[in-house]
Amino acid sequence: MIDEGFHLTPLDVRRYDFGHAFRGYEPARVDQFRDQVADELERLGRINQDLDQKARSFHEQLRAFRERDRAMNDALISAQQLRQETKEQAEREAMLIVREAQGEGERLLEEVRAEVRRVQAELEVLERSRRSYLSQMRSLVSRHLSEIDASERSVPGSAPKSFPE
Repeated sequence: MIDEGFHLTPLDVRRYDFGHAFRGYEPARVDQFRDQVADELERLGRINQDLDQKARSFHEQLRAFRERDRAMNDALISAQQLRQETKEQAEREAMLIVREAQGEGERLLEEVRAEVRRVQAELEVLERSRRSYLSQMRSLVSRHLSEIDASERSVPGSAPKSFPE
């Protein structure tokens, strides 16, 4: 764990004075080691900065991916809702078309039935007219035959003629 209270920079290492003591360390070796430590701290600092930058970049990419994922999920949900609404609308329209077609079929069927009734009534009228005509013809022919018979009887000496039937 890193102690947040202690910060050591490469410059701190370079400027630190160990002091001189009798039979102490060799100043040249201490200076060399201090430079190596400072160089290593600088290198580690750069690496740390690079890693921090990469971590920020990765966090930004992760945030962007999460936003895209959320947007894609929202789009998917919207598409599913639209599909359902479209399906329901198509079903309603199909039901309406079927009802209209049934209504039109029933209307046409009723028209045909009315036409059949009209034709049947005309046919009955024509049949009555035919029977009436035939009855009148029989009556007329019968009258004419009666007149012919009467006119033959009124002429003396004439014999009734028979007509082929």
